[in-house]
Amino acid sequence: MSARDGLIARLTGIVGEANVLIDAGDVAGYRTDGRGEGDGVPLAVVRPVDADAVSALIHLAAERGVRIVVQGARTGLAGAGLASEDGGCLIVNLDRLSRHIAIDPENRTATVDAGVRLSALNAAAAEHGLFFPIDLGADPAIGGMIAANTGGSRLLRYGDVRSNLLSLDFVRADAEGASMTLGAPLWKNNTGLDLKQLLVGSAGSMGIVTRATLALQPLPRHRITAMIALREPAFALPLLLALERDFGTLLSAFEGMSGPAYAAALEHVPGLRSPFANIPNYVVLVELSAGAVLDEALLEEWLAVDLEPYMDGDGAPVIDVAIDHRDGLWAIRHAVPEGLRASGTVIACDIALRRGDMMRFRDDMAGRLKAEAPMLVPHDFGHIGDGGLHYNLVWPSAAGPVDRTVVERTRSLIFDAVVREYGGSFSAEHGIGPRNIAHYPRFVPAPVRQLAGALQQLVAPVPLGRVDFGMME
Repeated sequence: MSARDGLIARLTGIVGEANVLIDAGDVAGYRTDGRGEGDGVPLAVVRPVDADAVSALIHLAAERGVRIVVQGARTGLAGAGLASEDGGCLIVNLDRLSRHIAIDPENRTATVDAGVRLSALNAAAAEHGLFFPIDLGADPAIGGMIAANTGGSRLLRYGDVRSNLLSLDFVRADAEGASMTLGAPLWKNNTGLDLKQLLVGSAGSMGIVTRATLALQPLPRHRITAMIALREPAFALPLLLALERDFGTLLSAFEGMSGPAYAAALEHVPGLRSPFANIPNYVVLVELSAGAVLDEALLEEWLAVDLEPYMDGDGAPVIDVAIDHRDGLWAIRHAVPEGLRASGTVIACDIALRRGDMMRFRDDMAGRLKAEAPMLVPHDFGHIGDGGLHYNLVWPSAAGPVDRTVVERTRSLIFDAVVREYGGSFSAEHGIGPRNIAHYPRFVPAPVRQLAGALQQLVAPVPLGRVDFGMME
């Protein structure tokens, strides 16, 4: 029996033959994520059903010297859950670790297995008038959301996963595959270092999360969405500040879409209808939500009063406003990524800036791109209320084959400007993974990487995942 056959036999003994996938056809679906197919082919895809099996898999991998890459719902965008190019890793997929969903309505928390999908959690929470307030276009698994520290469209009001995580169970990447619980199902728990945060945003490289307790929020009883066409993008920030001042926490989302991004969604995604006669230069999507005291009519009336001063005169900054009490306007925003993919090859840059720098950066970068890479068209959109910007470029299909040298040079140009000139981040919410790891040592100082690497080695002495946080140039 070969070493590989022996490994497969041991894996089968842990999870059963049906849950060890080795045939190319069976493995194919596990080689893709939200950005497309990866370059690597795993030794096998293994699907455990509980934490004991995860522990046994890590123990076996440590014994055999095989790296494990943990995988959730395959909606990630940084490649952290895909096999490495050397073909020597095991994919541990957590789809089957999804049996446990326990809602505690009195504590306003949910305790769920790591493989539970966001949609399943929210369906269970909705029966108690609650929800997990991380809004996404995809349907990720909870473990993957923790590993990526997912943000989403309503971070402005509710924060990211880090802000809503109370405790987690995980299996350490050590020789024993030891299980640990970090934190507790408590809203207040100040008993020392908050070690659970070491796994948040770790790209699955510090341990395998098997269960988590999350904070829930009451479902808003009333909600309105407004799509606002702006004469100039620069007015987005004054508008945001005015709405924050007047509505406070009633403002639950403030999204932005450039004209090209908005047009791509409408052109390529069936069933969408623009509320405007023409494609605006820039569009803002605003959501106001409240409990029973403030209904939709009152929210709409207050918003109209707030916007009225900005709509008077020929040069008014607000050109038009559309109001929706359902999700029709959100459908346009969520369709933007699909519209971009249909327009050509997408070059994605997930960046964060100080809010006051966002529109200045857009103008600055548009000028540089015209000089450096005129074939790349900015189609930016994102969570401008919290400083997050998907500064995505499209290489149009009509421009011919993509020149990867131009693409990588352009991404470096953008990231250099974001980090070194504007003090921003080259990874706002997608997390670190193979698709952006080359930029990690460029922008993270060596002493920080050394400390991060020491922590990674301490928590996960057996190599796990695709990211080495201690990497040097």
